[in-house]
Amino acid sequence: MKHFYLLAFLLVLSSGLAQDKPSNPGEIQGFNLYPNPVTNGKVYIETKANAPKKILIFDVLGTKVVETTIIGKELNLSDLDPGVYVLRVMEKDKQATRKLIVK
Repeated sequence: MKHFYLLAFLLVLSSGLAQDKPSNPGEIQGFNLYPNPVTNGKVYIETKANAPKKILIFDVLGTKVVETTIIGKELNLSDLDPGVYVLRVMEKDKQATRKLIVK
């Protein structure tokens, strides 16, 4: 029975420590995407590093519809048709992937 309590204690302890770490070490720190859904043709992408970002946008069929690089935080999406997309942002050696809705 002692082993059970020791194992349970270690599991609780390790799960508490794991919460302090980012869930994905390759994830961009401070990533913020707004507004989503996009209604005015512009979306803003903020990150802690605020470095240049390579942007890829895919439609629901997996076809790349946008590939660009932005220096600031504003991305113009006025050429995209309304729908659901997958947005992939790469900054330095990190990346983030989000669902993007354009209305």
